[in-house]
Amino acid sequence: MNPSRLSRALALVTVGLLSASTLAGCTLVAPTTAPVKSPAGLEEFYQQRLDWKDCEPAGMECTTVTAPVDWENPDDGDIELAVVRLASDSSRRLGSLLMNPGGPGGSGVELVQQAAEFVTSDALRDRFDVVGWDPRGVGQSTPVRCLDDAAMDEFLYGVPANPTGSDAWLAEQVDREKSFAAACAENTGPLLGNIDVESNARDMDLLRAVLGDKKLSYLGFSYGTSFGAHYAELFPANVGRMVLDGAIDPSLGSAEVFTAQMGGFENAFRAYVTNCLTTAACPFTGTTDEALAQATTLFASTESRGLVADDGRQLTAATLGTALSYPLYDEGSWPALSQMLTELQAGDPTRALQFADGYNSRNPDGSYSDQSVAVYTAATCLDGEFSGGLEGTRATLSSIAAAAPTVGAYVSYGDWVHIDIACQNWPHPPATSPHAITAEGADPILVLGTTNDPATPYAWAEAMASQLSSGVLITREGEGHTAYAQGNDCIDSTVDDYLLTGTVPESDPLC
Repeated sequence: MNPSRLSRALALVTVGLLSASTLAGCTLVAPTTAPVKSPAGLEEFYQQRLDWKDCEPAGMECTTVTAPVDWENPDDGDIELAVVRLASDSSRRLGSLLMNPGGPGGSGVELVQQAAEFVTSDALRDRFDVVGWDPRGVGQSTPVRCLDDAAMDEFLYGVPANPTGSDAWLAEQVDREKSFAAACAENTGPLLGNIDVESNARDMDLLRAVLGDKKLSYLGFSYGTSFGAHYAELFPANVGRMVLDGAIDPSLGSAEVFTAQMGGFENAFRAYVTNCLTTAACPFTGTTDEALAQATTLFASTESRGLVADDGRQLTAATLGTALSYPLYDEGSWPALSQMLTELQAGDPTRALQFADGYNSRNPDGSYSDQSVAVYTAATCLDGEFSGGLEGTRATLSSIAAAAPTVGAYVSYGDWVHIDIACQNWPHPPATSPHAITAEGADPILVLGTTNDPATPYAWAEAMASQLSSGVLITREGEGHTAYAQGNDCIDSTVDDYLLTGTVPESDPLC
């Protein structure tokens, strides 16, 4: 799993499997006051007035913001960005706190509507308007569209003609990914080439302006840290109080990112197994290494056993990888992982498919709640650099197998292989390239990392904090993806003090 698509897991960890909500029950309220200063040629966007409307749940207000499809060519058409806020009525209001859960594909609207009280403290909600938005291509904003539900089901869950992982299977993926890319181009149009990280960062500055804030206060998780870092690079003077949690190293190439991340999942799975062996419900026995060997045997038998669920779907090795990654984001989900593996040993793939469905936004009736897979693919292709053929795909698979011998290959079958081959055949070239981001002139930026984060390895937080000229590393020692609002009082108080007062720790508190 690239740090893209991580927002889904983050939302599940943070929100506790809450369902999506809709922007309903709206009534007109007074518009905001348009900001005075606008970049030349962008006045119509920066000076727009927002009509906030009451929406669900109670206390929330919703609106849309108009942005150009292409920031370099603002006359070439517009898109709409869905925005929600939980407004503060405090006389000591500090401004807006923009939030993003990650992605690409993560809905900031859903994050705020469903989890504002889980991911922000009472003190933050008192002093800030908590604001979430659906990035371009996502959710209720102008969407990326690729396949209908039936075609997406076949794309994600179809049984391949050749054994997964074989050279014949890799060759089989080329036509499959070419068809996917072509469908995305046909059904999305020009937006498909403009959902890169820098376009989103420019959207963030537009949001800052139309919300009436001189500087941007921002809390970004996972891939949302890329939004924040690129924002700081483009608009260093506009950076206010910025927290980047579960940071990504912007200098790494795509193959390096995927390989490091699979190593993170391997470390998380080893930690899970070690803990599992102390419980009565563990599906494995013996030492940690013996249990890992048992897991390897179990995973390798998946396709040959032909495990079929009641709905007729067969569990493939790629789907198993998605199912394994899903509960590894959060230590609290380890018991559910044990239950899934116990049932898998008994020949029942139902729970594994349910986990994969949750990750892929698939509903029990076979419909899809959103286009997160499409957004993930499109934005990752625009933000990354990829090999020129199957030789490169295979080489990275070999690196992943060395870094993550138990789970790496399985997670990568539905992730790295899909992304690398799709991006080799994508209809738009990359918009950015990996590079260190220094953001000279920006105010202090807190960079949070968790020591055994399976999805964004701790080394990435160290790298981002060292690259940013004003980066300040804050360490959470423990398991799971991201650090803030995970029950660590040291982390939460450090972040809150910074956002509320601007106080920066003299040294890493090592929470």
